Amino acid sequence: MSIILPLDKMSVEEKIRVMESLWDDLCDTAASTITPDWHGKVLAGRKESLVAGEDEILDWETAKRRISEELK
Repeated sequence: MSIILPLDKMSVEEKIRVMESLWDDLCDTAASTITPDWHGKVLAGRKESLVAGEDEILDWETAKRRISEELK
């Protein structure tokens, strides 16, 4: 299905209302969404890396800065 919105004719307020409607709908249906098995495997691997001290949790600002630096 292809949906085309007249974004160039919409106000910022209208765009935000559309995003909020989409987000609300996604939140309502998220519980019924089947997560692929590989998602759990990736999360388990990341947890193992954290426990082993091979990885660290960063706040979002630090993570963005590091990514930006790596892309330079």
